[in-house]
Amino acid sequence: MRYRHVLVHAVLILACVVVAFPIVFALIKATQTRAAVLSPSLIPGAMLWTNLREVWLTADLGIFMRNSLIVATTVTVGKTILSLFGGMALVFFRFPGHKVVFAFVLLTLMMPTEVLIVPLFDLVSLRPPESWAAFWAWMFDPAAVFLRPLSFGFGWSDSYWALIVPFLASATGTFLFRQHFRAIPASLADAARIDGATPWQFLTRVLVPMSGNTIGALAVIQFVYVWDQYLWPRIIIRRDELQVVQVGLNMIIGNGEGVEWGVVMAGAIVTLIPPMLIFLALQERFMRGFALSDGK
Repeated sequence: MRYRHVLVHAVLILACVVVAFPIVFALIKATQTRAAVLSPSLIPGAMLWTNLREVWLTADLGIFMRNSLIVATTVTVGKTILSLFGGMALVFFRFPGHKVVFAFVLLTLMMPTEVLIVPLFDLVSLRPPESWAAFWAWMFDPAAVFLRPLSFGFGWSDSYWALIVPFLASATGTFLFRQHFRAIPASLADAARIDGATPWQFLTRVLVPMSGNTIGALAVIQFVYVWDQYLWPRIIIRRDELQVVQVGLNMIIGNGEGVEWGVVMAGAIVTLIPPMLIFLALQERFMRGFALSDGK
């Protein structure tokens, strides 16, 4: 039994080393000079603060991180609120077709953003109609609706709206809250209704205090997901001052010729800090949010 424990711990330690090695490697290279970065040396240097200053001030990493923080925070808060509403509606409100609605919500999980990227780009970037008359004329023309379904859009390209609004709805969040709310006794909702509580009061005073773990788990997932986005911001944003951090790092690398890899590695380490802080702050709730227990 003792040898078994030693073997398990050895495997776990090896797994931790493998997972942490890319971060340790990037941190070491961020401290080295340009000549040392291109060598196989793993001896830390003394260029960390110089590289950090270079990537923050010269490469505008601070602007990119500000944009990512705004977008990730707004999307995380918006998704959590809308997912709460969706989960509550599917569990505590009985309306015709609620199972069909939930099936369509789950169906969106099978459609990644990459599949929807072209119609989403058209919807976001096309200009809105100049008048409501033009919109209604298109709306009531079946040939136009079916053959040219995206004649109008929102005109949000090169704006925060394009990075935030398309990702406010979350099938994952709705599913998590639905499953969580289904574990809450229906008698609790009946008691709140008898006491005269409105749906809003039932949500804010009963459901939200009981859903801290699920909220924490969803917040971690969505913040990291939005923080790591690359494809959509790369397509929809043309102005560098509105670009997010992952695209900003790629812009620092450029075409790969004459790249200051020590500066790039320093930038990569800095970009890890916000999602790492979010995970550390919500780690306990994140683990409990996905725990399978009788209490859940």
